[in-house]
Amino acid sequence: MRQPLVGTPPRYTIDDGEVPWILGTHLTEQCGPLARAPEGSRVLLVEAHDFARRMPYHHHKLTLVFAAMRRFRDRLRAAGYDVTYIRTDSFGDAFATFFESNPDATLVTMRSPSYGSERRFRELVSENGGDLRVVENELFVSTRRAFDEWVDGDGRFNHERFYRWMRRESGVLMSDGEPAGGEWNYDEQNREAPPEDWDAPPVPTHEHGDLIEEVSAWVREEFDAWGSDESTTFPWPVTRDQARDHLDHFLTERLPAFGPYQDAMRGDDWAMAHALLSGAINLGLLHPVEVVEGAERAYEERAAVPVRSAEGLVRQVLGWREFVRHAYRHAMPELATANQLAADRDLPDLYWTGRTEMNCLSETVDDVRARGYSHHIQRLMILANFATLWGVEPSELNEWFHAAYIDAYHWVTTPNVVEMGQFGHGVFATKPYVSSANYVDRMSDYCAGCSYDPDATTGADACPFNALYWQFLDRNEDRLRSNHRMGLMYGHVDDKREAGEMDAIRERVAGLRDRATDGTL
Repeated sequence: MRQPLVGTPPRYTIDDGEVPWILGTHLTEQCGPLARAPEGSRVLLVEAHDFARRMPYHHHKLTLVFAAMRRFRDRLRAAGYDVTYIRTDSFGDAFATFFESNPDATLVTMRSPSYGSERRFRELVSENGGDLRVVENELFVSTRRAFDEWVDGDGRFNHERFYRWMRRESGVLMSDGEPAGGEWNYDEQNREAPPEDWDAPPVPTHEHGDLIEEVSAWVREEFDAWGSDESTTFPWPVTRDQARDHLDHFLTERLPAFGPYQDAMRGDDWAMAHALLSGAINLGLLHPVEVVEGAERAYEERAAVPVRSAEGLVRQVLGWREFVRHAYRHAMPELATANQLAADRDLPDLYWTGRTEMNCLSETVDDVRARGYSHHIQRLMILANFATLWGVEPSELNEWFHAAYIDAYHWVTTPNVVEMGQFGHGVFATKPYVSSANYVDRMSDYCAGCSYDPDATTGADACPFNALYWQFLDRNEDRLRSNHRMGLMYGHVDDKREAGEMDAIRERVAGLRDRATDGTL
């Protein structure tokens, strides 16, 4: 059984009359109620459709979720389980159907990490005359209690301190109490731009048979989805076996190059050397512990895997993914609507259309439209960076990320977008993660093919990132100048004011806003 490495995993049994209810993001037999249920026992899966009508989710996201659920159902049935699979509009309708046929049953499910879901599920089950037992979610590397005890003693939501604690507690990439390679964090060494003649490792492919085309066609007919509906370019695993093959492929073919180039962006390469595993992990097809242990094992057994590559992946999965999950728990519900910079502008249409002369934004949105995916630096330093500089209300950007990405769920996007991306709350971010065009130019090849000049701040061909950056600092001065991490930048703001440049910058931003309204940005 796969269970968290940090904290005491739950211990319980499934009694007669208790039925494992498997959520669409808990598609696993490795842990949870299903791992404890007798072979051939009853199992409930609910394919509810109402959520998919609430916003224009990416076509590939809906295809992935529904295809994975149906494949999991088929696998359980083939293994002899008595699976009740209910396709309906709402969970309430599903519970009414289930308890009408099983009035004495008690459902047992792992807790969903999304805020308020447990309370709502309990209400719906009760309204339909049933009983529900909610158990700990074991699809993480740490338990809720372990984190809560740690943060009570530490008093701060600091990722680096949390990450080092997780490494010590789990023993991952540790030797005699010291980090592998002698350093805890190789982030600064993992910001290289690949040489022009570098070819990214191949992206894994999967034999889906007719299922993906069938589900894709159904999604096309049933929902008002966004993004590409081309099933032939669907790259995502939808079964446990495919997810394991995907992980093995990454560890063998892609992990060595992942570390040094993980922050780089290239217009003609949507995947680079990234793992592309987040969708499978967030559905439960892979346990994060097996991903972390796989990276550790690859480093220990293969000279081709440098420590910075293994540590880079471990930091993302054992570190960041766990950290934002717990920060979300503690900061909700305020985090969802947090807006400490009082940003109030609408999300520009270009996030949906990709139509802009800004090559970095156009290329990145096109990547998302094609597959429901872009890597973490595109998300943070292109999409969230521009929205923050533009002054987009954080919940609007959060909603877009939630709809647009195949790996996005409320517990994932809210801390990453509202807090990390837009400095909305302050629960863990210590400054806004914003930059001018200089960062984009240094870490990508986008600027070489762009209509705008990354070195100019004002003028008709000046990159919008530059004027927006300085005007962002100007308009948020009361909130940000006292931040000790922003002192150097406000020294530059003072210099621009003394040189008489700020009026031209404000005028440039006003012109950019007009162009965005006209669709000519």
